[in-house]
Amino acid sequence: MKLITRNTDYAIRALCYIAKNEKKVLSVKGLVKESKITKPFLRKILQHLNKKGFLKSTRGKGGGFVLMRKPGLIRVREVIEAFQGKIQLSEHVFIKRLCPHIKVCKLKKALDGIEKNAIRVLNSITIKDLIKNLAR
Repeated sequence: MKLITRNTDYAIRALCYIAKNEKKVLSVKGLVKESKITKPFLRKILQHLNKKGFLKSTRGKGGGFVLMRKPGLIRVREVIEAFQGKIQLSEHVFIKRLCPHIKVCKLKKALDGIEKNAIRVLNSITIKDLIKNLAR
């Protein structure tokens, strides 16, 4: 099981690079060069980030992408959920129905605690935190 998929990882990397260059409109070409991600794949990720409201795109000469929000207001949890859906360790489903033992299941209680902690930590990390850590 992967907590963060390749798409999410690349999205976070792209957001960090754009955030580091906050005053500039960054082209896909420039982002490809910096990120070493193939152009078609990166374009798909950037379009999804644009659709989800993380980025604003402009077309034409001098066009590219800028952040829609300050880096300190973009949480890693939000990016993960934009690409992967709600963070959930277990659905507790048994033959396409909710498990009948859900109310007394010790494993569910343990997983729920882990899930809450993971969400809390991921919600506390922003793009600003990540680019600050990269500069060290």
